[in-house]
Amino acid sequence: MSLILKLRETVLEERETNRLLREQIAVLEEEIAQLKSKLSGGGSSAPEWVKANRAGHPKRQRKKRKQSFVRRRERPTEVHQHALDRCPDCRRELSGGWVHRRRQVIELPLTPVRIVEHQIMARRCGACHKVYVPSLDLSGEVVGQHRVGVNLMSLVAHLAIEGRMPLGTIQTFLKVLWGLHLAKGELAQILHTVAKLGQGEYDKLKENVRGSPVVNADETGWREDGMNGYIWSFSTPNVRYFLYRRSRGSDVPKEVFGEKFGGVVGCDFYCGYSPLEVVRQRCWVHFLRDLKKLEEDYAGQKDVVQWVKRVRAIYRRAKRFTSDLPKVRLQAKMRFERELLDLALGYLGGNAPQRILALRIEKFIAELFVFVENPEVPSENNAAERSVRPSVIARKVSGGTRSPKGSATRMTLMSLFGTWKLRGLNTMQACRQMLLNSQLTAASQRA
Repeated sequence: MSLILKLRETVLEERETNRLLREQIAVLEEEIAQLKSKLSGGGSSAPEWVKANRAGHPKRQRKKRKQSFVRRRERPTEVHQHALDRCPDCRRELSGGWVHRRRQVIELPLTPVRIVEHQIMARRCGACHKVYVPSLDLSGEVVGQHRVGVNLMSLVAHLAIEGRMPLGTIQTFLKVLWGLHLAKGELAQILHTVAKLGQGEYDKLKENVRGSPVVNADETGWREDGMNGYIWSFSTPNVRYFLYRRSRGSDVPKEVFGEKFGGVVGCDFYCGYSPLEVVRQRCWVHFLRDLKKLEEDYAGQKDVVQWVKRVRAIYRRAKRFTSDLPKVRLQAKMRFERELLDLALGYLGGNAPQRILALRIEKFIAELFVFVENPEVPSENNAAERSVRPSVIARKVSGGTRSPKGSATRMTLMSLFGTWKLRGLNTMQACRQMLLNSQLTAASQRA
C-alpha cells in the first residue's frame, strides 16, 4: 500500500509539471506568432534588433555580352607531360600520343632573400709599390648608399601606397615571405628616398594639371601628428595629383591652378571653389543624391515627388543631348538653365521642402550645365571622388602621418602611383624604372 501511495503522489506531481510546461509552451507560441507577424509585414514594425530587409527591385534581364569573360589559361613557365610507357593490359610499349587534357597549377616559389656582398679588393703593384682599389658602380642595382636594391625599394613603396599597408605590416610581410627583417625606420627612409627621387615627376604632374582643359577636384580629411588637415585631389584623364595642407580654403586650389589656368574645374558644391576665377561644373551626382533624400523624406507629398521627377527629367535630357556645333550646344545649355530655374523660382521663399535645393539651383545655375556646352567636361565629379577613397581607407588603418616630411612623402607617392595606375602601367615596374632613370641622370650629371 505504501508503494501504491508513493506512485500515486509521483503521478500527481508529473501531471502538475506537464500542466505548467503546456502553459509556458502556449505563451511562447503566442510570442513567436507575434514576431512572425511583424517580420512578414503584418505588424506595425519589426523588433529593433532585426535588420531591415533590402528594398525589392524588379529583376532586370541580363544584357548580352559581346564576348565571354571566363578564366583564361596563363602562359606556362614550365610544361610537364604525363604519359603511360606501357599498355596496362598487354604490357606493350607505348610512344607518341596527343594532348588529351590540360591542368594548370599556379604557385609561388618560396625562395630566401638574395643578399649580395661586394668585396672591393685593394692590391699593391710590386713594381711601383702603389695600392690600387677598383671603383664600384652599382647604379643599376641600388640607389646611393642604400643597402636595399631597387626591386625591394619598389616593392616597399608599392605595398605602402597601393597595398595601403602600415610599416609594421610591411615588416611582417617581408619577414614571413623572404625571412628578411628591416626596421621600421629603414622602411620609412626607403619611402622618403623614393619620394625624393620622384620629386621631378611629381612637379611635372602639377604642370600637367595646370595645362589640362578639365580638372576634377576634391578634398578629404587627413591627420598629421594628431592635427587635422586635408588631402586635396586634382584629377585629369591621365593624371592624379595630391597635396596636403592644413587649410580647406580656396587658397589651396589657387596655389595648384596658378594664375593662367584656363580649363574647367569639376567640383562639388563646397564653397571653397567659388572664389576661383575659373569655369566650374558642379557635380550632379551630389545634387541627385540630395534630390533622392528629399523624395524619400517627403514620399507622401505628391508635389515634392513630382518636382524631383521634373528636375531629374531635365538632367536626363541634358545628358542625352549631343551636337557637333558649338553654337547649338551653347543654346541648349541656356535652354536647360531656363527650364531648371523656372522650376526653382516658385520655391525660393516660404517653408516648402524644395526650398533648400531651389536656392542651390538659383545660386549655381550657371555651373550646372557646362557639360552641355563642353562635351569634354563630365557632369559629375567621380574622378576626384574615387581618387581620394584609398586615402580614406589608409586614414582609417594608420590614422595619418606623423610629420610634415611624412605627409609630403605620401602625397608624392600617392600622385606617382595613382598616375601610373591610371595609365595602365605596372606600378611596381614603373617605380623601379623611375629609380633607375634617376640613377642614370645622376651619373650623367657627375660625368
